[in-house]
Amino acid sequence: MTLLAAAAMIVPTSAGAAGNPAAHLAKVWPTPQQVSARPGQVTIPRTVVEVTGRDTDPAALAVVEQVLRSAGASTFVKITDEGQAEKAARDRSGLVVFVGGPTESKATAAALAALRVDGPEGLPRGGYVLGADRGLIALSGVDTTGTFYAAQSMRQLFAKGKSGAFTMRDWPTAPLRGVIEGFYGAPWSHNDRLAQLDFYGRTKQNMYVYSPKDDPYLRAQWRDPYPPDKLALLSQLVSRATANHVEFTYALSPGLSVCYSSDADNAALVAKFQSLWDIGVRSFSVPLDDISYTRWNCDADAAKFGSGGAAAGAAQAFLLNRVQKDFIATHPGVERLQMVPTEYYDIADSPYKSTLRAQLDQAVLVEWTGVGVVASQITEKQARAAKAVFGHDILIWDNYPVNDYVTERLLLGPYIGREPGVAQFMSGITANPMVQAEASKIAEFTSGDFLWNPASYDPDATWAAAVADLGGPATPALKVFAENNYSSLLARLDTGKPDLDSPVLRPLLSAFWTALDRKNPWDAAAKLDGYLARMTANPAELRGGLVNPKFLAEVGPWLDQVGFFGQAGQHAVKMLMAQYVGDGAKAWAERGELVAALGKARDIRVQTSRGPRNPSSCTAVCVPFLNTALATADRWFGLPGVRPLPVTSLGTYTDNGPERMVDGDPDTYYWSDGAPGVGDAVGVDLGAAQPVSHVDVRMGKPTSPDDFVHSGVLEYSADGEHWSTLQVVAQPTLAADFPAGAKARFVRVRSTGTQVNWVVVREFAVSVPGTPKYTVSGTPAGTKLEAAADNNADSVYTAGSAPVAGDALVVSAESAKPLVKVVVLAEQGAGADVQIADAAAPGGWRTIGRLDGRYAELPAHGAVTGQVRLLWTPGSAAPKIAEVVPVFAR
Repeated sequence: MTLLAAAAMIVPTSAGAAGNPAAHLAKVWPTPQQVSARPGQVTIPRTVVEVTGRDTDPAALAVVEQVLRSAGASTFVKITDEGQAEKAARDRSGLVVFVGGPTESKATAAALAALRVDGPEGLPRGGYVLGADRGLIALSGVDTTGTFYAAQSMRQLFAKGKSGAFTMRDWPTAPLRGVIEGFYGAPWSHNDRLAQLDFYGRTKQNMYVYSPKDDPYLRAQWRDPYPPDKLALLSQLVSRATANHVEFTYALSPGLSVCYSSDADNAALVAKFQSLWDIGVRSFSVPLDDISYTRWNCDADAAKFGSGGAAAGAAQAFLLNRVQKDFIATHPGVERLQMVPTEYYDIADSPYKSTLRAQLDQAVLVEWTGVGVVASQITEKQARAAKAVFGHDILIWDNYPVNDYVTERLLLGPYIGREPGVAQFMSGITANPMVQAEASKIAEFTSGDFLWNPASYDPDATWAAAVADLGGPATPALKVFAENNYSSLLARLDTGKPDLDSPVLRPLLSAFWTALDRKNPWDAAAKLDGYLARMTANPAELRGGLVNPKFLAEVGPWLDQVGFFGQAGQHAVKMLMAQYVGDGAKAWAERGELVAALGKARDIRVQTSRGPRNPSSCTAVCVPFLNTALATADRWFGLPGVRPLPVTSLGTYTDNGPERMVDGDPDTYYWSDGAPGVGDAVGVDLGAAQPVSHVDVRMGKPTSPDDFVHSGVLEYSADGEHWSTLQVVAQPTLAADFPAGAKARFVRVRSTGTQVNWVVVREFAVSVPGTPKYTVSGTPAGTKLEAAADNNADSVYTAGSAPVAGDALVVSAESAKPLVKVVVLAEQGAGADVQIADAAAPGGWRTIGRLDGRYAELPAHGAVTGQVRLLWTPGSAAPKIAEVVPVFAR
């Protein structure tokens, strides 16, 4: 019996498969540089021979053995002797796995020769060769990291226990690829960071920059040593990073208090770095971003360096050069020192940059965010310009998918807008992630793929793979959720435009509106409803199928909102289709369900660093669709159909959301979570530019009457860019007429000064020309009697008691005109005779029909009248009337 007698034989390949050998191969992420499929198939048997060297990377071997065990291997025959290894490479009757590159195991060379594959010599750091054919698998990295990456590729190729035969020659394009934890807001937990480091190893990313803003020993207390318990946590992170072949970079930010010329501060900085070196850190950074360089922290710096940008550059170069000389140069094996300049976001030359260019040690890597703090695109030309203007190698700090500036949103779309040459020309890119660690993995997966092989990068395919990687069996549900939390400021290279949120829902909505206009909506409505049903079910499906409780906890508010938007959308489709077939009662019932679901979506709050906020899923798609649907339906009922959306740059205090300033109810209000600054604004978006006649704004409230904009302007715009002023604001109540012929989409109150008071807006109402005006009178007494005919179906007159004999509600127009019909929209079923004023009728009123329930649509046949009356049936339910709509001939 030979050494491999217990191993299973190679499974023969069918003729069809032989004609298409690539069909045997699973997709590997990040995308390999070179893959060659071969005819044949390799399976994992129960007994496997492993050939390793004394220096074989233990982490790579652990991954390989996990792959083998998952595929059914249970017995491992270990070989380290080179003679036996060569014999095993020749004996192809079973399966032999060679693990280790030239620096780890010389034996692997024999396996590569048997596979007729060149070794990894000459590949960049992290490069590897991986081959499998006829009972032989060989993993050979140019270094231990390369072998570890080969194991990660093997993990994917053999995920189902077998693979087509292949050879893979692979290496990273960008030397540095990873993530910088540099966002503001709630920090990641220790467990979040450990999980991230495992993820980076699995996706072949090799850098993690530790720069959380909440660590006081990084910034405010940068001189102080870490207490033992905190240092122990950092040590755990460093060990986990090392096991995953990730460089743990410690980023110390002394700029808030450092004296650049101080020997003591230099010594403190070096001592701090030494304490981290002692626990295994081999990569260091000194960020000097988000600080003032016009104000010195000590008089000695003013005396030594002077003032201005050039002086700041000289001071920073002086400090960093000392760190380079006193620490980096004295520690063999350390990585290059990194720094973040104070001017980190453009390519314009300046005295500050020219001084850094001239005086900063050339060994230091300079970090740069692109043209802008959040760069929509980064081109190779811009990258070359950055390298020239800073005069140093550039490491890009890329502010995606970071959401600390839009905390109410999740940015789950792919990494886009970076030319392939950027990864080739720069030293690397670190992505700044979201506060939500698990949710960040979708974008991190895609940026990792781009940085590994930018020439083959397909953002959409990689995004789908990222969703599948995180979602597992729940991938379909995760896809629905992620595509409705998708967009960012990043722009596609081919169009120069950002990705739009909800890329599946958008075209379905467009097709539905088009089909509705063309009077053939059934098929489009069914397709739209099918997707909206997936959104409705999304919370239950994702929570029931995704085995990742941390992700579900992070995204809970957004997930619930997607579900409510789906519900509201389904009711919107049913409402519009009911109106299409003339069923007003069903349309009104569906409208009520729509409004209720939309209200639930708007009531959700997520805690952010700026206070509680309504999460923003399906951004710029769901709410506009629902408001357009409501406006369309309201016009069908006979109402004006203008539904303004609230807009504010301020946060929200508790549950007093912006929608309350457009709900037609002066007793509810929007309340900001802080005082406005110069440029802050509150207002409305009318959805499209249209004629406007009048605006009323009511700010403040009885318990805080000074909560209004004390210094500002009331202004309007048709496009959001060019604004016209209506009046100066210095009081809580505003009323203004627009100029004749004026059109506006946006109307706002913009603060032009500073103040200590917050802002309350009870109502922000814009009138359009021709909007009918009514007066309302009647009984039973109740609340908001005027709401029964205020052109707003969302405000409700609520009677305080059941009607008695003689109780009636009277709606009076400004003048008598031919009346086509009367529509009554009730929130609670009530009984009444619907009457119109008619001098020839007994008592001056003529009955045209009955209200028995929540909806009535009664013809008036062109009778000339100016009044409608609901004569209540004594003892019926207390009326709740949303709107009485007299529809007059035009």
